[in-house]
Amino acid sequence: MITKETIDRINALARKAKSPQGLTELEKAEQARLRRAYIEAFRASTEAALSCIEIKNPDGTVTPLKKKP
Repeated sequence: MITKETIDRINALARKAKSPQGLTELEKAEQARLRRAYIEAFRASTEAALSCIEIKNPDGTVTPLKKKP
């Protein structure tokens, strides 16, 4: 789960990266790790939301939304 503090840290690192001083190697690694965690949490949340969707067919049957291969 991504907390507000994590998002604030991601944003702070992004602002620092755009500044003239830039990021240190340690901060670049932290930024990459935080971004990866954020993306994984976003994907998990989206997949959970999509798993609740069902499609009602014209004949009245209901089928769950399937993940594309």
